[in-house]
Amino acid sequence: MHDAASHTSPPVNGQTYQALALFSGGLDSILAIRVLQEQGLRVLGLHFVSPFFGKPHLIKHWRATYGIEAVAVDIRRSYLDMLTSPTHGYGKHLNPCVDCKILMLAHARTLLPKYGASFLVTGEVLGQRPMSQRADALNLIRKNAGVKDILLRPLSAQKLGVTPMEESGLVNRALLPSIWGRGRKDQLALAAHFGITDIPTPAGGCNLAEAEASARYLPILKNLADPGPRDFSLSHLGRQYWAGAYWLSIGRSQQNNEALEAACTPTDILLRLRDLPGPLALGRQYAPVAGVDPAQSPQAWPDAVLADACAFAASYSPKARALAEADRSTSATIPMLVRRGDTTTEISVTPARQTGLNWAEPKPAALTAWKKRS
Repeated sequence: MHDAASHTSPPVNGQTYQALALFSGGLDSILAIRVLQEQGLRVLGLHFVSPFFGKPHLIKHWRATYGIEAVAVDIRRSYLDMLTSPTHGYGKHLNPCVDCKILMLAHARTLLPKYGASFLVTGEVLGQRPMSQRADALNLIRKNAGVKDILLRPLSAQKLGVTPMEESGLVNRALLPSIWGRGRKDQLALAAHFGITDIPTPAGGCNLAEAEASARYLPILKNLADPGPRDFSLSHLGRQYWAGAYWLSIGRSQQNNEALEAACTPTDILLRLRDLPGPLALGRQYAPVAGVDPAQSPQAWPDAVLADACAFAASYSPKARALAEADRSTSATIPMLVRRGDTTTEISVTPARQTGLNWAEPKPAALTAWKKRS
């Protein structure tokens, strides 16, 4: 995958820690750390960042609000490698929850020497999530991540086996909770014990677990030979349309237009109306996966595809549509500017929502059908 190499921030103020915790910023991960802090242990939160989750801009907020030190850990490359074919499959949408947790724990294990830590911590709660927090799944994750003897799940500790950290006395097992199940009553009571009033929402914050986002990601995974973070970021900008292997993003607002222009790479195509206000459109050219129909050339759009995309994009300009409809007798056309790299050309088209290529938005139903076939 063509993105930045994984990296982490340097040790916080040169401090060393006794434990590293997977820290999402959700209530469970906050409580897992606070439970150990109450025992006098120094715990550093590892906030993993992928194209689908991560809010590193909140690290200062978490420190100020919850008294938790955290660093951002970039796992974009390894995450995308895993996502294309997760060993343990997907959840309800495109969420590879078991493989995701294995990946993060295995990576966290490699960071223990850097921070002087001896064990890992997660905020997992037994029985909370049907895919990744069943007892068998928790055991599988611990084994496959290679963290069997160094992983503590403090929130459900009393419901799980004794760990070496508890046996040695480093962690006092008697002071650990016994939370289990899908309710949040016990977590809220524990938050009140710690004086936490700013309660994060219970949503997991992973776009892969969302139907609409997953539907937008699916064509990228199906069509691009080497999808990267910039591709998944683009899928969130404006309207998304596909015609076979051709990918077109159309702005909904001036803010969208500016974001699309900023997202444009040297190999992309930018489409805009020459004389009228309207959306900016971006056509992404990319290397396709093996087996894509050679008649479709997502690496170099032919002129007919460009004209079709221009007609479709122009249809989202009310003024362009009005001009075309007012002069139907002469088949009025609207000039569009097409920028590829440093070259700008002009194409005149008739705005049309229905075109020969039948541009269509990704739908969640397509994801369901794809998973049944896979």
